[in-house]
Amino acid sequence: MKIRTLMLIGAVMLAGCNKNDNQADAYGNFEATEVVVSSETSGRILQFNVSEGVDIDEGNIIALIDTTLFHLQKAEIDAGMRSIRTRINSINAQNDILDQQIANLNVNIARIGNMLKDEAATQKQYDDLAGQLAVLQKQIAANNTQKASIAAELSVYESKKATVNEQLLRSTVRSPLKGTVLEKYSEAGEITAAGKPLVKIADLSVIRLKAYVSGTQLGSIKIGQECSVRIDDGRKEYQTFTGKISYIADKAEFTPKIIQTKEERVTLVYAVLIDVINDGSIKSGMPGEAIFDKV
Repeated sequence: MKIRTLMLIGAVMLAGCNKNDNQADAYGNFEATEVVVSSETSGRILQFNVSEGVDIDEGNIIALIDTTLFHLQKAEIDAGMRSIRTRINSINAQNDILDQQIANLNVNIARIGNMLKDEAATQKQYDDLAGQLAVLQKQIAANNTQKASIAAELSVYESKKATVNEQLLRSTVRSPLKGTVLEKYSEAGEITAAGKPLVKIADLSVIRLKAYVSGTQLGSIKIGQECSVRIDDGRKEYQTFTGKISYIADKAEFTPKIIQTKEERVTLVYAVLIDVINDGSIKSGMPGEAIFDKV
């Protein structure tokens, strides 16, 4: 009877040890860096090159938006710019002729001025040439004023063209990061609008476990510390990964309802982020557990 009692006590103690060894230090859920990619222009989606679950590299084309309207606008702007440049060239040609006339007049004015000194020409001849020179100079000034006004129109057209070119560029939707397509919100052939979400992409290569610890556990962890992270593999067993603590909150918060910490009566906890290299087994939102080594 005594031996049986001792065996029972030993079994209980062994079960207690196994339970403690199996108990995690912190619990939480996995998070990934998720980005919702939206259309920056309005129009029909001509191509949609991705599907949910596929991996995509940064810069890869996600979708192409119809650019017909923008190309028509660009053609109209280009025609307007050609017309303006033609007017400017015409004014420049007129000024070239006027400059030549002014050069000829200056030669004649100088000649008449010398003749006037020798009384071989009259003051009226000199004044007539000077009057013609003044008229030509005023005409050039007027032409330059007109050219400046036309050049201002050209600047407006150039600004419009830059805007259209930017719209054309944005009509090609590219992935801003390397990751996995989690959700797809539209299909080819649909009409989209600027700001309307097209896909959600997440970088799942390194995923974070956001867990919570009590104040008494803070002394046993530090940033950069490696720890064990595990998930349920669905067979009442655990799949274990190596994680590294990347963040420890400096302010406490109330325990989230979905989280149970090591000490059940704790009401204030500290958030901890643990980076884990993901082999594809961990999904965003999955629950996870952390076991800290003593520091």
